[in-house]
Amino acid sequence: MIRLIDALAEPFFVMNWVGVIEGGVNFATIVFVFGGAFIMYTAVKEIGHMLSMDNLDHDVEGKGGKSAVKVVMLIVLMNLIFSFDSVLSALAITDVFPILATAILLSGLAMLLLADSVAQFLEKNRMYEVLGLFILLIVGVVLLGEAGPAAAHAMHDDSLKIMVFGQDIIPMSKSTFYFSVVVLVAVEIIQSGYRRKLDAERAALQKHS
Repeated sequence: MIRLIDALAEPFFVMNWVGVIEGGVNFATIVFVFGGAFIMYTAVKEIGHMLSMDNLDHDVEGKGGKSAVKVVMLIVLMNLIFSFDSVLSALAITDVFPILATAILLSGLAMLLLADSVAQFLEKNRMYEVLGLFILLIVGVVLLGEAGPAAAHAMHDDSLKIMVFGQDIIPMSKSTFYFSVVVLVAVEIIQSGYRRKLDAERAALQKHS
């Protein structure tokens, strides 16, 4: 991936539809656009599926199982898309390959070790699946935003920034993204606690009546 980023930094072509869409497109731009669109499509599809199911328990048990190869390939694809932005960010900090490789391998190992624990937690707290899907939507938007200046950053040429109807596509800052995620998680935790409190009060009222 790092070799591809360096080798394919130069734009494949430059869009020059003045006033509509302008800017350069390179390898990183394509990955960000297709990766962001794929992640947003996956999130929207799963949200639609959750809203359309009649019986949650039956739906989960009745799903057709995927083969191990399909599951592994899906994990690899999602991991590549999610990691691409991290690789670019890491390259901006250091170009020491052992450090980059160690960080990426450790993150992959952490995902493998925590996968079962996360799955068990979600089985007991299904409402957090919705939270995860909306965070996935934000990630997709972040990746689409990163596509705007990708070629310009690679070639150190601001004229290659993608502009739509005369407006720059400005990436969401990392601090804004993490703040949004923290707020979503906090709202879900508070809402879940409040919901449990209301359910307990209703149960107590029904018991007394």
